[in-house]
Amino acid sequence: MRIEPIKLSDRAEAWVLDQIVVRLMEPGERERWDQEVRQHHYLKTAQLVGEQLRYVVEYRNEWLALLGWSAAAYHIRARDQWIGWNDNQRRARLRLVANNARFCLLTEPGQYPNLASRAMGLNLTRLSEDWQAAYGHPIVLAESFVDSQLFRGTAYKASGWLAVGQSAGFRRVAEDFYEAHDRP
Repeated sequence: MRIEPIKLSDRAEAWVLDQIVVRLMEPGERERWDQEVRQHHYLKTAQLVGEQLRYVVEYRNEWLALLGWSAAAYHIRARDQWIGWNDNQRRARLRLVANNARFCLLTEPGQYPNLASRAMGLNLTRLSEDWQAAYGHPIVLAESFVDSQLFRGTAYKASGWLAVGQSAGFRRVAEDFYEAHDRP
């Protein structure tokens, strides 16, 4: 039986969105975080590679969304051209880029229409500081990949992201190993 989401008035939704908290996942929450991501994210895996941080988006201690950040993709032509990096610069500075590898809402579709962009915006305001604390260096650029066969990237666009091009259709399966998936 499908339960219809609670439709809040614009004022009530704004209240909830103003009260959400984005925080780092606590060590004892890893199993739950992984389970929720496997259930709610379209890739059905919670695995992240390289340096990584996991976040929980909450309202009154209820988990509403999850975000996972990992090491950047090693070589993305469109990103590297947009930045203006040559190979030596990319090798030296890639650690300053984080990849939003997982982002999933745990709410019913339409329950909080602006939750995704609000959560992303709040997460981005603290990401570099948290990364500095965890790994000893800041983040100066965030990247993500949107499967355009499934999504339009609306939450990213609404929170200020720019589309800089397409990938070549590979996914990272280990720190230095990629596998073709034919979905740029």
